[in-house]
Amino acid sequence: MTTDGTEQNALPDIDAPAVGTEPATRAGRPGDARSGAGGDRRRHAVVVGGGLAGITAALQLADAGVRVTLLEGRPRLGGLAFSFRRGELTVDNGQHVYLRCCTAYRWFLDRIDGARLAPLQDRLDVPVLDVGHPRGPRLGRIRRDGLPVPLHLARSLATYPHLSLAERASVGRAALALKKLDPADPALDGIDFATWLGRHGQSPRAVEALWDLVGIPTLNAPAPQASMGLAAMVFKTGLLSEPGAADIGWAHVPLGELHDTRAAKELDALGVRTALRTKAERISRTDDGRWAVDVPGETITADAVVLAVPQQETHGLLPEGALDDPDRLLDIATAPILNLHVVYDRKVLKRPFFTTLGSPVQWVFDRTDSSGLTGGGQYLAVSQSAAQDEIDEPVAALREKYLPELERLLPAARGAGIRDFFVTRERTATFAPTPGVGRLRPGAHTRAPGLYLAGAWTATGWPATMEGAVRSGFSAAGAALSAFGRRHDHPLQEAA
Repeated sequence: MTTDGTEQNALPDIDAPAVGTEPATRAGRPGDARSGAGGDRRRHAVVVGGGLAGITAALQLADAGVRVTLLEGRPRLGGLAFSFRRGELTVDNGQHVYLRCCTAYRWFLDRIDGARLAPLQDRLDVPVLDVGHPRGPRLGRIRRDGLPVPLHLARSLATYPHLSLAERASVGRAALALKKLDPADPALDGIDFATWLGRHGQSPRAVEALWDLVGIPTLNAPAPQASMGLAAMVFKTGLLSEPGAADIGWAHVPLGELHDTRAAKELDALGVRTALRTKAERISRTDDGRWAVDVPGETITADAVVLAVPQQETHGLLPEGALDDPDRLLDIATAPILNLHVVYDRKVLKRPFFTTLGSPVQWVFDRTDSSGLTGGGQYLAVSQSAAQDEIDEPVAALREKYLPELERLLPAARGAGIRDFFVTRERTATFAPTPGVGRLRPGAHTRAPGLYLAGAWTATGWPATMEGAVRSGFSAAGAALSAFGRRHDHPLQEAA
């Protein structure tokens, strides 16, 4: 399950059997601009990258009266949280979710008038199906009630069937110890989550059935490969800050409706010039101390530039001296996410989603309604995080492995016809949350006045999520506005 909003300019790999249609993207011309600013003499900022970080920065700058040009190499906005057409279906490239504690992304949804299209659960409720149990499949639930933290999860933990009584007690003790940690402590960034869990009495089964069940989809890494600092941030904020913090939300419409169509409408309303299929080739200082951004056939002059593209692309665009050690950006590794898409000829799942134990399948979501599927079938999306071992597997091999697994998990799928099976691959879906990554992540400011960085990979304190991407856009825009001498309020200051 991906929650990433990092901006990428390369299209994802979309694989399918030989029979079928290829996904299509919206048509557009190189340099296609949605709106222009004419001879406006206001301060001008160029935002490079049209993912969530770049859109957020552009919205914030334009809201403050700055003239903004937004450049995006793809034919649409949204970064890695987007949709495409495949025959009659509108398909999200991967399953993206957010939590109630994701206050920045919730601001973003409100800002583009999309909150009602991506509602939250009334209360956290995650069905967990264990098909590896010796006595047969068992269904458990991770859910909360209305009690204060940490009692809001106590009843669920006490009855969680996938852990022994001793393991449930040890989980409670570890959670109380985790609640006392400061995720920003540099010492935590230097150790892995599994080491900390081992020191606090967590059995391999507890790690599998609880800690990794939450950690792998949010961090995009299992406990041995995850920074303790980022893990502490996820669990402390999501499960131990307030009762409803971990309530899950997801788009009930295609992501493109939110992150492209509605975002573009808001940018247009503010007079932002949005140039699609337009990739920045070079950024340099002008003789008068401003910035020149070279794109095919044009040089754009600006008072400020926000680079909201992946770390490798940022490294290639940074002018000399912008960072003390720019090569450290190349040390921020990436991690893949694999998504399997299955269209059945009948309904095989009654729940909106579930997750599993004892199976290679991680999270399964029903995307029938949002995709526009007709004809009485059902479309399921299977989200596989930390998919290093399978990201390059052929479609045929993945089909042979996962269709029988889905039949094992869903008895109603046995004998059902497969109308379509295809795969989307994001090889660089997120930055890898490995121990020590915190010291590599730069803040919004650079050493070059007027040049700022954004993206989920920057120093947001969050893992690579849509929340982190939006927060980075706040930081970059806020830094630029302060340099312009513009008074501005942080969108989350009341919630902070």
